[in-house]
Amino acid sequence: MKYRLCAALAALFWLAGPARADSGDERILAARDAMSRGDLPRLQVLAATPSDHALEPYVQYWALSTRIARFGEPAPIDAINEFLRRHSNSWLGEKLRQEWAKRLAREASWARFEAEYLVLAQPDQDLQCSAILGGGATAADAQRKLQEQWLTLMDTPDSCNQVFQVLVAAGQYSVDDVWHRFRRLVEAKRFTAARSTLGWLPDTQQPGSAAVTVALENPTRYLASQSAQAPVGRAGRELGMAALARLARSDVREALARWRNIDAAYRDEDRAYVAGQLAWMAALSQLDEALPLYAQARGVAMSEEQRAWQVRAALRGGDWATVRLAIENMPLSQRDLPEWTYWLGRALAQHGRHQDARALFSRHASMPSFYGILSAEALGQSFRWQQASQPPTSQETARVRSSGDIRRAEALIRLDMRTESLREWNWVARNADDRFLLAAADHARRLGLYDRAISLADRTREQHDYGLRYLAPYYETFSRQANSRELDLAWVYGLVRQESRFQPVARSGVGAQGLMQVMPATGRWIAKREGWRNYDAGWLTRIDTNVQLGCAYLRHVLDTLGNQMVVASAAYNAGPGRARRWRGNQPLEGAIYAETIPISETRDYVKKVMANAVLYDTLLGGKQPSLLKRLGKVFAKSNEPALDGDEPG
Repeated sequence: MKYRLCAALAALFWLAGPARADSGDERILAARDAMSRGDLPRLQVLAATPSDHALEPYVQYWALSTRIARFGEPAPIDAINEFLRRHSNSWLGEKLRQEWAKRLAREASWARFEAEYLVLAQPDQDLQCSAILGGGATAADAQRKLQEQWLTLMDTPDSCNQVFQVLVAAGQYSVDDVWHRFRRLVEAKRFTAARSTLGWLPDTQQPGSAAVTVALENPTRYLASQSAQAPVGRAGRELGMAALARLARSDVREALARWRNIDAAYRDEDRAYVAGQLAWMAALSQLDEALPLYAQARGVAMSEEQRAWQVRAALRGGDWATVRLAIENMPLSQRDLPEWTYWLGRALAQHGRHQDARALFSRHASMPSFYGILSAEALGQSFRWQQASQPPTSQETARVRSSGDIRRAEALIRLDMRTESLREWNWVARNADDRFLLAAADHARRLGLYDRAISLADRTREQHDYGLRYLAPYYETFSRQANSRELDLAWVYGLVRQESRFQPVARSGVGAQGLMQVMPATGRWIAKREGWRNYDAGWLTRIDTNVQLGCAYLRHVLDTLGNQMVVASAAYNAGPGRARRWRGNQPLEGAIYAETIPISETRDYVKKVMANAVLYDTLLGGKQPSLLKRLGKVFAKSNEPALDGDEPG
């Protein structure tokens, strides 16, 4: 591979931690500390003596941001305007402008708000709703977009709730509309927002707060209070359906049993809605009841997630007629997604419509992705890379190195301010052309910032460098461990690309660490199993020991899961217990196993890992085994080997 040579130096770059090469670094760190403590006097002292340090704008930003946040004090308008003028096309300029606009909206200074809002590159939802409240030139367009999200916008800031409340009061939304939004919020587990939505109902139609609390927090108790014989009003029915939706998430069969005791008191349309909810949860739980329940929900307006799970339930059940009908009934925007285009093609092929199927497979067969590769294989083709672009020229490289955004991103990494660095990289890439993206990706690779190199190379639209998209750093370490464990090196690389993007210091929110994102408990367990003594938690952040532990664990899950790569990939992400439970009662095609994983993060992870393995194999000079062959056939639950007694997960 042409990108292996810098790996050792890159590892030193990553593991060196926050260096202090620049004499001004201590001042930057002092300002950051003052900002985090809310120490405005100290911040103002530091900001009063500006330097030419690459991160000087951060000192000025922190000082101004802290003052903007103090609503009871006058804002330094002149200083804010000067900062925005000097940094108008930077991430910090955008960030400060957003904060300033939000303060102006809070103060109802609408003329000034409008002036700032119109300059923003990426106004968030809060600001878009504030623009509606301000009634300026953009209000009508923002209101139209918001109204289109009545049933889909789940996380609404106060400004959007104010707009919705005004629209309800003006008669733009009916009582039925309010109840339908309540349902969607309950489905999305946004219970606080669901409660607030009920406040938009007419006073005479609002349910009691105690009843709402019981329905959402103790659904079994609420359902026990209802009877099939007693008449139930609108509020009672809606809360009953909310309680059923809540209960079904934890126990579908219990919810179904309780529903059968009371469903006679509900309307036909209510029964169809509940069937759709129970069907969705049954499909997520991989229960046989899912498809019969979906049949009872015919004609109900379903969310895209519900429709997707109808297809997945049909795939697991081998019901190709339902696969076809369910996909054909999707909205066009959903139906055209690669996954549903592929499965519709498969369903049509099952019914002898091979020409129509091939037309569908052709739509995505050139994409370097799970369904792109499967589509190519369905056409009888091996996946082929598009022609690689030319390497960056010296002028393109110079353009990247002279970018103030990138210089700040590099300085932030040096000071271990990785989150801020990531934002700078993302900002500079947002509107960049392909040549700049490729030059920036190559620059990041040379710095050992492999995650940034991959991310930047992934963004190109017409010119591509797949060697940058699918970097293979630390080659000697990975190949040695993969060979010693008889693991497919391309699969290992595909997994690590998804786990950490080759960041040795990567740490997940749940504590997984290092290149292979090994959990502390798993690391300790596998080290003991391997006979390592005097376990050291630092092993998880060292490149060599992290890869050794990760590959040992990957070999273990592969062995205990029947040497099935797709199931082992799921186990590596979500634990072997779950991966076992997701098998079918009958053998499943590996692609169906992957598509029907109930946890969306793991489902996406497994598909990307398996596609990555094929793509790495082509770049590493392998034999190009097909994705279908790698996915294989997942055997049924009854044939699974037992877990080790103390195995994590």
